[in-house]
Amino acid sequence: MSTSLTGRLREARARRGALLADPHTTAFRWVNGAPDGVPDVTVDSFAGLPVVSLYRDFSAAEEQALLDAAWEAWAPRSLYLKRRPREARVLANVARDVVAPEAPARGEPVESLEALENGLRFRIRPAQGLSVGLYLDMRETRAWLHGEVKGLTVLNLFSYTCAFGVVATAGGAKRVLNLDSSRRVLDWGEENARLNGQPVDRYDYVAGDVFDWLGRLAKKGETFDVVISDPPSFSTTRSTRFSAARDYPLLAEAAARVVAPGGRLVACCNLAPLTPRRFEALVMEGTARAGRTARPGVALGPSAVDFPSSPEAPAGLKVQVLQLR
Repeated sequence: MSTSLTGRLREARARRGALLADPHTTAFRWVNGAPDGVPDVTVDSFAGLPVVSLYRDFSAAEEQALLDAAWEAWAPRSLYLKRRPREARVLANVARDVVAPEAPARGEPVESLEALENGLRFRIRPAQGLSVGLYLDMRETRAWLHGEVKGLTVLNLFSYTCAFGVVATAGGAKRVLNLDSSRRVLDWGEENARLNGQPVDRYDYVAGDVFDWLGRLAKKGETFDVVISDPPSFSTTRSTRFSAARDYPLLAEAAARVVAPGGRLVACCNLAPLTPRRFEALVMEGTARAGRTARPGVALGPSAVDFPSSPEAPAGLKVQVLQLR
């Protein structure tokens, strides 16, 4: 079994040949579950350091066999493990050392490293919980954004470590406002900006509830040419609970109220059971509630090179770009 698994892991990485040969991008997915012949497993690589994620409860023997095969297949300096069963969001608060061990599963500890995406630098912390600093399925959307924002104002909602903000600034945006509930990840975002030689204005890194801030911005009549909405599929703050399948119309409505006339809403969702058609309907419902007329533009998603899909395992990420009047 291990030899067969080792071979599948080697083949999966080899299929990323175009990315492996690109000196400007060192962060991409090596294994994407069933379409790569390894169900319930993904492997994201950051500057050659693989982060293995498990999407079901593997037995101890299965887990060890997988880690041994990965170590043999790729011979990395280090390898980190994340366990992401359905209840991972709950476990992350009470048993983080089980879900996202700080120690590497194999090799030497790595506190942080720099990875490249289309020539831009991002700080990665492989031991830092389930999310290590960069969501790789958004690479194509970030590349699109880079070419669309010169001279424009951008609002980056649920900004996490501000990758969209870094890309927008690199693309010549006039101003980028990053909003997230966590000051810690915003500080990380400021670090990413500095890594790329970008100026940092603390007023453009705002910690707080996104719905609350959207209401404040709308009340002040402040608008943006491009609004990026990339929420977690589920989240809980002190004042709100958000579920993408249930609440995306509310989010789209609030976001639409701060899109400038003729501006664009970039609506993103990574909830796999939500079909692209249903997601578009939810977004259109929200923009209509805001009294805006929406014209669908491009539909984006992950790169097929490192995020292959199949009818049985469709791509989870959906991105709708809408122009609002």
